[in-house]
Amino acid sequence: MSESTTETGTDVRETDVLVVGSGIAGCAAALAAARSGANVLVATKATAPEDASTDWAQGGIAVTGEDPETFREDVLDASDGTADPEAVDILVGDARDAVEDVLVDTLGVPFDGAPAGAGLDDYDHGREAAHSERRILHVNASTGGHVLRPFLNYLRDHDGVTFLEDAMALDLLTHEGRVHGVHLLREGSVEPVFAGATVLATGGIGACYGTTTNPDGATGDGVAMAAFAGARIADMQYVQFHPTAYPGDDPFLVSEAVRGEGAILRNGEGERFMPGVHDDAELAPRDVVARAVKDERDRTGEVRLDVSPVEPDFRTEFPDLAELCDERDVDPEDGIPVAPAEHYLCGGIAVDERGRTTLDRLFAAGECARTGVHGANRLASTSLLEGLVWGLRAGETAADAGADAAERIETQEPLDSDPELPDEFASAKYARLRETMDSAVGVERTHADLERARSTIRRLKGEVDAYTRTRVSRSLYELRNATVCALLVARAASEAPSAGCHHVVDADAEGSTNGGARADD
Repeated sequence: MSESTTETGTDVRETDVLVVGSGIAGCAAALAAARSGANVLVATKATAPEDASTDWAQGGIAVTGEDPETFREDVLDASDGTADPEAVDILVGDARDAVEDVLVDTLGVPFDGAPAGAGLDDYDHGREAAHSERRILHVNASTGGHVLRPFLNYLRDHDGVTFLEDAMALDLLTHEGRVHGVHLLREGSVEPVFAGATVLATGGIGACYGTTTNPDGATGDGVAMAAFAGARIADMQYVQFHPTAYPGDDPFLVSEAVRGEGAILRNGEGERFMPGVHDDAELAPRDVVARAVKDERDRTGEVRLDVSPVEPDFRTEFPDLAELCDERDVDPEDGIPVAPAEHYLCGGIAVDERGRTTLDRLFAAGECARTGVHGANRLASTSLLEGLVWGLRAGETAADAGADAAERIETQEPLDSDPELPDEFASAKYARLRETMDSAVGVERTHADLERARSTIRRLKGEVDAYTRTRVSRSLYELRNATVCALLVARAASEAPSAGCHHVVDADAEGSTNGGARADD
């Protein structure tokens, strides 16, 4: 990365490859680009690992075993038959080499069951919902943190990678269909960063919902910026809800791996209900289980996860989750209260097999990208894998595109002329947004509710836009981005047929297929 000084004395950053985001996808992109000889700048809102969704990932990372075709079929089946077969082939084909190269050989992630650095087949392999066999590498029930933290440390020591933390990307810098970098908000001021190629790896949209398993910063920044710049956005209707999140004041995710080890779901009357819903019972696809949990909570008042069948016992097998229960005075022996919570965006910025978007020199990877792998419903423990595989592909390709290609263009800094808004402004708008999304664009949807949501969010977006025209702050731009993403979800959902985690319960749930969307409505 280079810096030069303008006539006003302001340093202007230039880099071969700019990566926005520091979860597994962003780290993988940075690693691949640096390995290819590029100078890489990683700009991230995060100030600590737990600010990234990767750090929150519990279950693990799926790897291809002796039967790749079975893995492929599981991904396709979980997607309700809507995943892109070519994208699934890439995921399954790259999985083993990517995990072994990066997570085992380079980072030494201490997966359970064998010493760090062992062969992939030597580790313990878990099973989760919709997997037909045990293929998931894990570290207790906190795999994400054991992946991300050594990844960040490794990259910080890499000569070709520079980090800018607590830096929010506001907008893409574009000219005639090419992306030249971003405007960054850092330390209270806005600065342009010019790059030969830009990779968006900004995570999900949990901030759009009242209950989510995402960190607070999951405000859909990459999706919104790409949509504003005119990139194709696809499959936004597919928002996956995790069926087993603790629903108290301090929620947490109860890993699907617990059900993979035998835990069962019981309703408020103590009855096990999943065998009557799906042949795979508790190990049915997530969308099926989430709807069943919602229905039983509505009918009987609560659902609890009975962990007594876990061997040798829950506390021994999942000490991290047991500790989370203890912190909330939840006794696992009584069953863990659970409810669906927004978990993962299966759609996003449309990309090809190398992470290229429809805009020149713009790439995307991870949850903000729509690769086609997940279709209408993501198979458990494929999010870290997709972020790793497409991050490596995007980073390598971005390095080729961005080598010595950073080009400055004239930019117009966002206007910041009006007084800062009180904190209550954003909190009130978020409350309205989340109530709308929770009630109308949740686990089950109707066309009437979706149209109501679309109208409400369109008005809310107009109100927020009026303030962003003359003010610059992280909280305001995050609100803008969350509102844009919510509108894209509601719009796509109102136009798309029911499938997977987009479950429309009208008698006539037919609609037109969503071929793409933009930031306007």
